[in-house]
Amino acid sequence: MAIPVVYNVRSVRQRWTSAVVAVLGIAGTVGVFVAMLSLAHGFKATLVSSGSADNAMVRRAGSTSEMDSSITLDQVKVLEDEPGVARGPNGPLVTSETVVIAPFPLRSTGTDANVQIRGVSSKTLEVRKKVKIVAGRFFEPGVAELIVGHNAVNTYSGLTLGSNVTFGGGTWRVVGVFDAGGSAFDSEVWCDARVLNQIYHRPDNVFQSVTLHLTSPAALRQFKDAVTSDPRLTVDVSREVDYYDKQSRALTVLITTLGGIVAFIMGIGAVFGALNTMYSAVAERSREIATLRAIGFGAGSVVFSFVLEALLISFAGGLLGCLAVLPLNGLTTGAMNWQTFSHLAFAFKITPPLLIQGVIFALVMGVVGGLPPALRAARRPVAPALRGL
Repeated sequence: MAIPVVYNVRSVRQRWTSAVVAVLGIAGTVGVFVAMLSLAHGFKATLVSSGSADNAMVRRAGSTSEMDSSITLDQVKVLEDEPGVARGPNGPLVTSETVVIAPFPLRSTGTDANVQIRGVSSKTLEVRKKVKIVAGRFFEPGVAELIVGHNAVNTYSGLTLGSNVTFGGGTWRVVGVFDAGGSAFDSEVWCDARVLNQIYHRPDNVFQSVTLHLTSPAALRQFKDAVTSDPRLTVDVSREVDYYDKQSRALTVLITTLGGIVAFIMGIGAVFGALNTMYSAVAERSREIATLRAIGFGAGSVVFSFVLEALLISFAGGLLGCLAVLPLNGLTTGAMNWQTFSHLAFAFKITPPLLIQGVIFALVMGVVGGLPPALRAARRPVAPALRGL
């Protein structure tokens, strides 16, 4: 026979002060846990959304990122003729790109941050169809002009439309602002790849990566087979979205690990709070427990009752913790992308699955904090407690 749930609710109300302490402890732990997960999720989502299933990225064989890769112009011309590459009015939809890092002051602190400058071709908007010019215009090929991601405009000083900026020994004019749909490109600055190579005194015929728009996502296999079997090419081919997913893993794992450690340490304190609350309840209700046992409730019912009470407290703490971090959703922050050593602006991303994980984490703390007192309550002798009535 199970003890009515209303009994547990009344018990929590009678001991509301200790219950509130336990609820707040669990809520704080869950809040930190969900916040750290949403930080990692937002970083990963920002990078992964940079890629497209319709695009393939080609880099030097063995390179770990664009930063340590190189592709020659001759190789680019070979890639343009491979099967599976989509074509537009101006020929193959291929953009050869160069990436450098330049310091720009953050608007928030005034300190310099590493901004990724991407040299692209005039076909880049045809290849990356999610990127749209939202203010100004596209840069003129062969001219020292920049287009800037909208996050970069808001994050760094000196990159507003129409301004002149100096980096790499050259002076550039910002002629456009683009929106890349919340991807990592929104934190970048784009210009003509050949001009970027000239200003940084790099060979005109060497790039760091090539991104190609495919005829369809399924065409990647055909393209990759042709490239790997071509003796003129020694390159790695990956789907663009897979490349950016891999780029996100290092920092995502770090944030998740650190968040887990912090949440674990805080969780220990929250569990002790729950233990204290439930042990106090056992001590205060010894006669009630004996009476329940005497009228037919078994030890299992008593254990279930106290665990259920702990779950009610932890569930309330979990909901409160989730509600407390909801305002963080969409809040923009920034971090260093360890793969490229550039600053990346991204937003906290709190999703229903993360909130469910937070509530489950709270319930686990409730079980850990409620089970020992529940077992103690079930083992209490009945007769001595009844004599005290």
